[in-house]
Amino acid sequence: MSRKTILHMLTPLKQMSPFDVNMALDAGYDHVIPYTEVTLADVTGLVQDAIFSRPPDAGVATGVFLAGRDTILALDMIDAARKAMVPPFEISVFADPAGSFTTAAAMVAKVETALAKLHDRSLAGTKVTIFGATGVVGYCTAVISAKEGAEVTIVGHDGPSRVGQIAEAVKARFGVTVKAADGSTEEKKTALLTQTEVILAAAKAGVRVISAEQLRAAKHLLVAADVNAVPPSGIEGLTANAKTDKLGETSAIGIGALTIGNLKYKTQSGLFKQMISAEKPVIYDFQDAFALARSIEK
Repeated sequence: MSRKTILHMLTPLKQMSPFDVNMALDAGYDHVIPYTEVTLADVTGLVQDAIFSRPPDAGVATGVFLAGRDTILALDMIDAARKAMVPPFEISVFADPAGSFTTAAAMVAKVETALAKLHDRSLAGTKVTIFGATGVVGYCTAVISAKEGAEVTIVGHDGPSRVGQIAEAVKARFGVTVKAADGSTEEKKTALLTQTEVILAAAKAGVRVISAEQLRAAKHLLVAADVNAVPPSGIEGLTANAKTDKLGETSAIGIGALTIGNLKYKTQSGLFKQMISAEKPVIYDFQDAFALARSIEK
């Protein structure tokens, strides 16, 4: 008899996102159970309750989804879940806080495809500047891009201190180097744009970070991508529906939030489906999301 697939959805927030619940059920999970206000200390007990309540061969039919809005906490929760396994009692785990892991993966995959098709080059050696880098999407795009060999600069709208700490944390956790830069004034942002080849805008919804005038200073710009679908756009002149559209008065192309969002949707749904169909338990973070997003793009 085939067993029901069960997904336990854990979030440190007061509510589980209906978006994630819908995604999991539409991907094929039979039952989805949300747990709210979950702390890092709670993860071990919850995972072990899940693994020991079913025989080892049912582990693949049992999953844990980690939500929230904090990248570092989600990664720490993955580590806690992994350590809670007692082989052969294991289950699958997938983290995607605020959809940031799959959004970042989709954003970088779209940019990578555009660079290859339009300029016959990869991310390796490409100068990538990330605005909104203190947020969850910005953090993940920085790590993914740096691991692909890009020269990554993360920009702090409130100065270099916070992004400097993030750069140090990225180096310590993932062994890749990203530069921190001060973007606290319009002049400082413009100066950064004069050297960049790729702009990744991951600022809060409805916040414009780059003006058309600043774009004119980006003489080396090849691709700009923005995940903000709420007007005004994060990059002036870049519409949410842009696929590889010419960007304003520049020679660059722009990729909009809805284009990125379409791939993000396919990636998150795809990872849920992979969990359901896997022959043994799997553990997914934003690096696995990027691998899938990249394969969908090809």
